[in-house]
Amino acid sequence: MIIAVCVDDKMGMLFNHRRQSHDKFLIDDLMNITEKVHINSFSQELFGEYADKIEIDENFLENAAENDVCFVENIDLESYSDKINKVILYLWNRHYPSTLKFKVDLSDYNFIESTEFKGNSHEKITREVYSK
Repeated sequence: MIIAVCVDDKMGMLFNHRRQSHDKFLIDDLMNITEKVHINSFSQELFGEYADKIEIDENFLENAAENDVCFVENIDLESYSDKINKVILYLWNRHYPSTLKFKVDLSDYNFIESTEFKGNSHEKITREVYSK
């Protein structure tokens, strides 16, 4: 599966059951590089204008096929490491408090590319792509 995750400078994903931030331009960027995104209901509000391009399933990571893109905000990904073949990492380029960290070991992946863009809530967002 392909995962897309937003992280801060210390790989934080979530703070006290709340997303650290959300950014419309980041969602637009993700939707421009894929045809469909698999999410759970926690992330649904972020994809309002893309309702026809999302698949909502509380067990989306268990049910994901090899090339399914899964946007993950509130799930520890360590136990899914063996299923992940590509990582799209969105970096906020800031440090926020966090209670859930991204713990997938990226040393098992090849760095593919890095792209920076201006968000609507952040001056700079960096998209990094890694592949096995």
